[in-house]
Amino acid sequence: MTRTARLYRIERLIRARGQVSFRQLIDELEVSPATLKRDLAYLRDRLGAPIEYDRLDNGYRLGASPRGGKHELPGLWFDERELYGLLMAHQLLGELDGQALLGRHLQPLRDRILDMLGASQPQASAVVDRVRIVAAARRPVPARWFEIVGEALVGRRRLRMRYLTRGRGEVGEREVSPQRLVHYRGTWYLDAWCHRAEGLRRFALDAIEDAERIDAPAREIAPARLAAAMDAGYGIYAGAKARWATLRFQPHAARWVGQEQWHPQQRARWLADGSLELRLPYADETELAMDILRYGPQVRVLAPARLAQRVALQHAEAAALYAASAATRHDGRVPDSARAEASGLTIAAADPPPARRSR
Repeated sequence: MTRTARLYRIERLIRARGQVSFRQLIDELEVSPATLKRDLAYLRDRLGAPIEYDRLDNGYRLGASPRGGKHELPGLWFDERELYGLLMAHQLLGELDGQALLGRHLQPLRDRILDMLGASQPQASAVVDRVRIVAAARRPVPARWFEIVGEALVGRRRLRMRYLTRGRGEVGEREVSPQRLVHYRGTWYLDAWCHRAEGLRRFALDAIEDAERIDAPAREIAPARLAAAMDAGYGIYAGAKARWATLRFQPHAARWVGQEQWHPQQRARWLADGSLELRLPYADETELAMDILRYGPQVRVLAPARLAQRVALQHAEAAALYAASAATRHDGRVPDSARAEASGLTIAAADPPPARRSR
């Protein structure tokens, strides 16, 4: 145990127990009496810790701080419960990326926390074995891109990168000013000002094919403007112009959905039969439709009609694939007859469009 760790541990032990004897401190720290005396003197004389020796009770305690208030050592100061919380947070951060990149950078912090808790507490080092994070469909980010992006973000410099736009299957050159990193559903994203598009864009770090920091100051975007442009949509899809969807969940699914937050601005209303009506904003219906489809027949889109029709069509196409499995052609395409057979689902699942008024 390092000297710094011993100093923190001495004060923590005295603060936690109220009073600790010289022998108890030696046993806890596993040091010689001479070393403990030097540490106590250093805490009192150099760091101003109000440690007092009580001859009557033969123990050390914390007296009143000469400056008033609670005395704290410089640097890290946490009680035991907070230290365990930090270890848990370290484990969570380390699991956010497939290569444990954050865990590697935070390893010195973890080592110091373990020192402060003391080697005599084996449960401290076992905390990481008590946490398991299951992340399906995680897209790991190569360490070099993560570090280059992080360096540019913190240093407020621009990035030049070659980026794959998966939706169009195109690779293009971009010069961007990083604004913030976002971790969402197992994937890292970069919110940045794109100097080619002259607007805010969101880039998936795993879609970067090449990147370098350039010696040009990043364009600064006000936090309020960034939030308005990137956070108003649903999920990872950004957009400042929001539309509202109304969903009705059957009682069985409502038991879980009622405890979930689909969007910070959502509005939920319980109905008499136990079902749940959920209203929430979205800018792009892509991800919202995927989440709705997860609940199958347990949810119906009440509005808008366009979103209801999209969900119904995707249900119909999925049904067509299964209905035609025996008759599927060798090239893997679904016969038109089977597709037409299932197309009736779109009419049943979606609200009919309003009738046009005749003049």
